[in-house]
Amino acid sequence: MNLPNKLTVCRVILIPFFVFFLLFDAQNTAFKWIALAIFIIASLTDMLDGKIARKYNLITDFGKFMDPLADKLLVCSAMIGLIELGRIPAWIVIVIIAREFIISGFRLIAADNGRVIAASYWGKFKTTFQMIMVILMIANLEVGFMQILTQVIMWIALALTIISLLDYLIKNKDVMSGDM
Repeated sequence: MNLPNKLTVCRVILIPFFVFFLLFDAQNTAFKWIALAIFIIASLTDMLDGKIARKYNLITDFGKFMDPLADKLLVCSAMIGLIELGRIPAWIVIVIIAREFIISGFRLIAADNGRVIAASYWGKFKTTFQMIMVILMIANLEVGFMQILTQVIMWIALALTIISLLDYLIKNKDVMSGDM
């Protein structure tokens, strides 16, 4: 197993520890900061594994499958935990997770037809803003400006989620029509 794939597996292994520290004792500020550190480290492995894989031509089928899955597991776990903590409305998380299911379905249909649907810039911006949103929500800083910033980032992440979904659907409409 190459280094990028090890980083991806590491990210998946970090998820239960992250969820534990996020939810076990929500009043324990030390746990909050540990959860935040784990999330940031896991998020950085996402950026790092892709850069290494591309730079050293270490792209594998395992990585193509597991890297986006690990990202979705990390971000969705965080957002579901944040619902329980009352920091994000459930309907926003439902929209975000629904988008992930729709795109994953599109990719499966395309793959069955021998086509790979690459990540778009909209999708990368979406992921970046979702991760920033999660970081701000975990930190849960009580300063008025930070609360406003967190809300603004949440709405931007939601908008980018919808824009990236529409971008995928428009660019890949032939996947569903069978005109590939």
